[in-house]
Amino acid sequence: MKHIARKRFGQHFLTDPGVIDAIVRAIDPRAAQPMVEIGPGLAALTQPLVERLGRLTVIELDRDLAARLRAHGQLDVVESDVLKVDFTALRATASGPLRVVGNLPYNISSPILFHLLDHVAVVQDQHFMLQKEVIDRMVAAPATADYGRLSVMLQWRYAMENVLFVPPEAFDPPPRVDSAVVRMVPLPQPPVIDVKHLSELVQVAFSQRRKLLRHTLGKWLEQRNAAGNFDLQRRAEQVPVSEYVSLAQSTQA
Repeated sequence: MKHIARKRFGQHFLTDPGVIDAIVRAIDPRAAQPMVEIGPGLAALTQPLVERLGRLTVIELDRDLAARLRAHGQLDVVESDVLKVDFTALRATASGPLRVVGNLPYNISSPILFHLLDHVAVVQDQHFMLQKEVIDRMVAAPATADYGRLSVMLQWRYAMENVLFVPPEAFDPPPRVDSAVVRMVPLPQPPVIDVKHLSELVQVAFSQRRKLLRHTLGKWLEQRNAAGNFDLQRRAEQVPVSEYVSLAQSTQA
């Protein structure tokens, strides 16, 4: 029976064999590696992945799709909202750090990325298909239009690259946007930082991105009696990730 894509789950099913093959090659799965796929859908990526891995854990919210996936003998199915999944607990039962992959629903891609940031210590790498516009923001360099809060909040912890462009016609139904695949590799020696403090600082900095930072971050720093030589005569997008990290470290309680 044909599965009808559900709008509320943001379902767009990958159907192009050439694109599927290119994504699998980018991921490069090896036998027995612990891998978790988010939102396997109709198993377009799942099948070529599990053929190389031998076994695969999949997280699927749609109960009809989860039931189909359970019929596959090589899949461990977690029927859940991915935002409620404890990836650290999944790692505890695995033979090594997790490789996480998926075609993420566009409507909740950022919350998923931030949820995984909480479990980054147990992750080897992540490969996600997302809206190209989101990936452009994730990998953006300072002093560009795409550089913003998402860039800083992910780049302090991951090395990232856009590895593949995916056109709308590769999906059924086709989304109204271009897609891409991003590779995210946790940095081996990340800075020691209070992530919530960094998040608040960056949110304030980018709250009025056309204004100089003295109008936004300047007041925030004053309230914390945080002096120093941080240059506030810049706009938020002109400040590199490393400077945001240093400022967060010097101002956290």
